[in-house]
Amino acid sequence: MSSKIKIAPSILSADFSRLAEDVIKVENGGADLLHIDVMDGHFVPNITIGPVVVQALRPRTRLPLDVHLMIENPERYVDAFADAGADYLTVQVEACVHLHRVLQAIRARGMKAGVALNPHSLLSSIEEVLPDLDLILIMSVNPGFGGQKFIPQALDKLSRTRKLLKERSATHIEVEVDGGVKLQNAQEIVNAGAQILVSGSEIFGSKDPAETVREMKRLCD
Repeated sequence: MSSKIKIAPSILSADFSRLAEDVIKVENGGADLLHIDVMDGHFVPNITIGPVVVQALRPRTRLPLDVHLMIENPERYVDAFADAGADYLTVQVEACVHLHRVLQAIRARGMKAGVALNPHSLLSSIEEVLPDLDLILIMSVNPGFGGQKFIPQALDKLSRTRKLLKERSATHIEVEVDGGVKLQNAQEIVNAGAQILVSGSEIFGSKDPAETVREMKRLCD
């Protein structure tokens, strides 16, 4: 397992009228991934963006595009996001009737396959698909909106996730956390087992997004 902590700014909190500029700022600050939340107004009560925005961002950044599908029937859109240039594609375990099939489809298109767990979802729900995973995303807020407060119980879930991966000799699977990640709790979240920190309002809502990324990396590394 790599000790390097990755920071993934979430464009959900960026200024969409200056999206390319905001992306350049966090890239210059040393961001490792760009997190893109896709919401459909059904699985979650909010509507955000689709493959067109991913496609528009792809030539504007060197960062891997970490796409999180908070949508119903995500299997219908695997090809669309692969064609748009996604590097990671994460689906919600609660949205997939045939999770194994969806993960295989994601990998078949050359993307890294991730599964996200909502705060109430059991870690046991993904045990049978660990061989098909590259990433586990622990949601530390209820999905749908940015700027929410971190749910403390996520720390225990992160610890149990790391323990499970060690027991299954699957420490190559990256553990990501999303929701309420701030400068003041970043180190605690990393200590609990997170390797990728998704942060939106803390980074893009700051006066200097690039410096906020750098500070978060300093705190974690």
